[in-house]
Amino acid sequence: MKRITLFTALALPLFVAATASATFAQAGATQPAHGATHEAKETAKKSGNAVTDGWITLKVHSQFIPEDTLQNSDIDVDTKNGVVTLNGTVASAAGKTRAVAIAKATDGVTRVADNLKVAAPDKSAATRDATKDTVGTAGKPMTDGWIKSKIAAQYVTEDSLDNSDIDIDVTRGAVVLQGAVRTPAAKERAAAIAKATDGVKGVTNNLKVNASVK
Repeated sequence: MKRITLFTALALPLFVAATASATFAQAGATQPAHGATHEAKETAKKSGNAVTDGWITLKVHSQFIPEDTLQNSDIDVDTKNGVVTLNGTVASAAGKTRAVAIAKATDGVTRVADNLKVAAPDKSAATRDATKDTVGTAGKPMTDGWIKSKIAAQYVTEDSLDNSDIDIDVTRGAVVLQGAVRTPAAKERAAAIAKATDGVKGVTNNLKVNASVK
């Protein structure tokens, strides 16, 4: 009887230590790596779990910003049931081709309707209007489509706007936000981003707060 008691007394600490070590290792394995939040968010969207028409529109617009061939283009993106329609003007045939390619490659897009027109920026009626009324901080004219793309580029990386369904409308630098976000803080953040975007003259925030929006 004494031997059994001694064995139990010796084995119990070893068992507890092994269990704690395994639990700690499991917790460490499930802990997300630093900076992985955005990657996980993109993966969820690419898997089809969170791709909405609103998100597709924002994503397409956001990808126009780093493209040299699309600088100061005036493109409007509309998405319905995964079908993207591109309207507006670009400065070259290369810009037109690139805009369509970007839209087609965006996750969730099923088809692209290309209504873009090729027009030199200074000859485009839409751009002439924008030149008169919207000028960036560097003194360069900015089109409404370009402003919309710049706002969208910021929205797609903003954690507080995850799963939002936002429509951005820009007319001569005046921004109107429509759609829904999940929290009052997200609504304020969306407006703040738009207001701080170069070329924006004013923001009308018509966003609704809906916790169940997807």
